[in-house]
Amino acid sequence: MSENEFQLGRQLFYDPIMSRDQTVSCASCHLQATGFTHVDHDLSHGIEGRIGNRNSMALMNLAWNSSFMWDGGINHIELQALAPISSENEMGSSLNEVVAKLNASIKYKGLYYNSYQDSLVTGQKTLLALTQFIVMLNSYNSKYDKYIINEDKGLFTQQEKNGLNIFRNHCTSCHTEPLFTNNEFHNNGLTLDPYLKDYGRMRITNKPEDSLKFKVPTLRNIQFTPPYMHDGRFENLKAVITHYNSGITHSSTLSESLNNNLQLTHKEEVDLLVFLRTLSDTEFLFNNRFSYPHIN
Repeated sequence: MSENEFQLGRQLFYDPIMSRDQTVSCASCHLQATGFTHVDHDLSHGIEGRIGNRNSMALMNLAWNSSFMWDGGINHIELQALAPISSENEMGSSLNEVVAKLNASIKYKGLYYNSYQDSLVTGQKTLLALTQFIVMLNSYNSKYDKYIINEDKGLFTQQEKNGLNIFRNHCTSCHTEPLFTNNEFHNNGLTLDPYLKDYGRMRITNKPEDSLKFKVPTLRNIQFTPPYMHDGRFENLKAVITHYNSGITHSSTLSESLNNNLQLTHKEEVDLLVFLRTLSDTEFLFNNRFSYPHIN
């Protein structure tokens, strides 16, 4: 990695040149202040007002992910960007088309030369540069993190401690610390959306046992990343907790850890919610290094 390559990836991430009609950038669905996801609609929006079939995932700590997308359809971080670039409902373009536009740009010819000592833009360089930016989007300075390493600013209230204990008793089998995901796929008891008819992982594997299984998302910065679930069906964390508390739909592929509803008391629900807010990392959400690059 080099600083020039990181800055090139940053430029590409925020530039709508990546889409067919130059109206949509990576940042259109992955906003920094909201954990590098979108919060203004349930499903991702693309060029020409097109609507995708899933809620965008938050981008953070991706170097420790073994697969990408809600269904795990991408298995390498350097290939992840190909999916939105080529999706008709997102960027509606192709890597070859993007490369052609970048090669016609004096600005990018210079940026590629600074990074690779060669001004020729290629698909490999483009994906690598994007990866160098995305792989640095790491969140690890929340109040929870400070609590774990006994920093002064990480002193938990009794309510936050109670919430942590509730979380560890009921949630860590899937949302495993410290990444708050186990990188696996689970059916978490959601009903099938009758419009989207999204069966998740099974669309990739064609295995019935993967029906309704989706990747476990990280809970870091969860306070700032609504709406929730793969289809954005829940507008707030209270609705999410209510689902696990009393709304789980049972089926043959339901995660074993969810065979029983949580049945938390109102106080326990509130304590859990208070704990989840300790996973917010404002240093990450407002780090100028990851923000829109003000470079001509």
